[in-house]
Amino acid sequence: MPRTPTLFDNQLPSPQPGRDGPSADAPLAERLRPRNLDEVVGQDEVVGERGFLRRAIADDRVPSMVFWGPPGTGKTTIARIVAAETSCRFVPFSAVTSGIKEVKQVMADAARLRQADARRTLVFVDEIHRFNRAQQDAFLPYVESGDIVLVGATTENPSFEVNAALLSRCRVVVLQPLSPDAVGTLVRRALADAERGLGAVVEEGGVELDDDALAMIVQLSSGDARKALNLLELAVADAASDDGGAIDAGAVERLAQKKVLLYDKAGEEHFNLISALHKSLRESDADAALYWLARMLEAGEEPLYVVRRLVRFASEDVGLADPRALRQTLDAWDAYDRLGTPEGELAIAQATVYLAAAPKSNAVYKALGAARKTVKERPADPVPMVIRNAPTRLMKGLGYGDGYVYAHDTEEGVGGLDCLPDALQGTRFYHPTDRGIEARIRQRLEEIQRSRRRASQRSKK
Repeated sequence: MPRTPTLFDNQLPSPQPGRDGPSADAPLAERLRPRNLDEVVGQDEVVGERGFLRRAIADDRVPSMVFWGPPGTGKTTIARIVAAETSCRFVPFSAVTSGIKEVKQVMADAARLRQADARRTLVFVDEIHRFNRAQQDAFLPYVESGDIVLVGATTENPSFEVNAALLSRCRVVVLQPLSPDAVGTLVRRALADAERGLGAVVEEGGVELDDDALAMIVQLSSGDARKALNLLELAVADAASDDGGAIDAGAVERLAQKKVLLYDKAGEEHFNLISALHKSLRESDADAALYWLARMLEAGEEPLYVVRRLVRFASEDVGLADPRALRQTLDAWDAYDRLGTPEGELAIAQATVYLAAAPKSNAVYKALGAARKTVKERPADPVPMVIRNAPTRLMKGLGYGDGYVYAHDTEEGVGGLDCLPDALQGTRFYHPTDRGIEARIRQRLEEIQRSRRRASQRSKK
């Protein structure tokens, strides 16, 4: 009786170090993909001599994991090495192209294969954050039973994008952007490797990469190994087609056309950068604030989003310590509306520097929060009769507005009225600081409080 085909019949076998490498015409980044842990650079905390994953592989006790990191940091590569250096069968698929039916079929096949030959299956799911909750739930029983080792890869924060039940059964492994030294190591390795890299092309074509060009590639890669190798391959091919010669930084920059910074307007890096801008302003560090502003604008962030956040900062963190800050940010908004990019971005930069230099106070922000907290925690206390409006005779007869004093008719400009509900008399929500203009506001409010007390005492005589 013929065997029923399974999804594993269509999957690649577990990769073997040093075997079944990519074809000679594959992209450089694919040809140079590390074949073992010793070839991996830049992730020493994970796969170095003391890295937990190296020990787990040696003991053949690799747990289910979620690799979290930006593009080009080795998520897929390390997953393949784990499968190759353990007894696991390797089954890769992408969350972009696979549905719940494929997931369930792979899980069922994995359970049967483990029962048949006691081998676990390493299921590598690229972009696992793209799976919905139901699809992620399909992995749970198989992870728990040990039929599969699940390795997910994501560029998004798994705390938000991966089912909590599944995440609790996996170890989150954070992969960092490659350091400049690590990227430089990869570039030099590619230039020297005649078998898998560009060594033969460089030698035959008389191509040289000067130090400034190497530094430019490192800079433009933003810690992404794939981006660095793709740019290197393009630069070497361009130089070889021109009968060789030195590749300088200018040539690399022209080929790159425009630096693409690590940024995702819908993802975590978006919030990381706006947080960095906000906290630099709060720390009154104008240089850092300008840097993070430039990072966001160069990465393609919508300038109006940035200026809206500056308006918020002007009220939340500067407040009445410098009331002009709010006007500065609103003027920047108006200027950008009128001028657009790039001219209007200068107005945003001006407002950014102003906010950094301004005295800071979050007293108004805290006061509103305290008032809202009181409103939520207390019953709806009645409005004091003295400050109620009395548009009808009936309401006047009921005491609405009784005892009201028109503040403008008094010598000190206050009537001494108790405007809070009886149960909240004496409550203070706003506590001004001693910084900037708010120090004068604090003095003024203290004077007003004294005047109100005097007026109240007079009215009671």
